[in-house]
Amino acid sequence: MPSPAHDYPLLIVERHLDTFGHVNNATYLQIFEEARWDWITRGGFGLKQVRELGQGPTVLECALRFQRELLNRTPVNVRSWVSSYVGKIARVHQEIQLESGGTACEADFIVGLFDTRARKLIDPTPQWLASVGLSEQDWQPRAPAAD
Repeated sequence: MPSPAHDYPLLIVERHLDTFGHVNNATYLQIFEEARWDWITRGGFGLKQVRELGQGPTVLECALRFQRELLNRTPVNVRSWVSSYVGKIARVHQEIQLESGGTACEADFIVGLFDTRARKLIDPTPQWLASVGLSEQDWQPRAPAAD
């Protein structure tokens, strides 16, 4: 039940670079976050809704795999999707794809919906699910019991 993919085109520019002339490892996290905010904002769950509802996404874990270096003025596409959503935990996959073909970096994030007032993770709301292209039918309330 993966969600539809969200595409975020981006041009790598000077501010993304380190002293080696390629994108710094920490900058990849910023690029991925920028793409996630674009995704949920376009899906109707932007900063305004986060502030009004007192709910928003929080990253619990991430793993990045660097495959090719990114150089200045390289056009890329950041593709994002939810691969699963079980209980309070979503697994989000993102890739920075080269316009010329191939993937420069891919990342897996474990994400949850955070209640900023209660200070805890909560089950995904219908509005939150819709913002990432999912419906309530796509969400599993809890993990299956182990045998």
